[in-house]
Amino acid sequence: QVQLVESGGGLVQAGGSLRLSCAASGRTFINNAMGWFRQAPGKEREFVAAIRWSGGSTLHADSVKGRFTISRDNAKNTVYLQMNSLKTEDTAVYYCAADRFGGTENRDYTYWGQGTQVTVSS
Repeated sequence: QVQLVESGGGLVQAGGSLRLSCAASGRTFINNAMGWFRQAPGKEREFVAAIRWSGGSTLHADSVKGRFTISRDNAKNTVYLQMNSLKTEDTAVYYCAADRFGGTENRDYTYWGQGTQVTVSS
């Protein structure tokens, strides 16, 4: 099994920044892909960004491209989501996910964290 624990959420004003962290433990070697998703009230959970442990290739959703950056620290088994120029529409619960292959869909990931709330005020 793989355990994922997110941290770093909170309340921030529009235009501000936050950095989310996702610490992975357990059988982390079986997963090569990590992703960030978010779910706003009344909406479906949507893809934000993904990264591969090996090679470090990344993918960002168009809605966050240029503002959010996903990165990883292999030694710490931790993935980060740096969020800059935050907008009120970025308000959501942010989830970390892991899988052997990954992708941009919810069904592409096997393991999920409990989520961390990000609230952006105007």
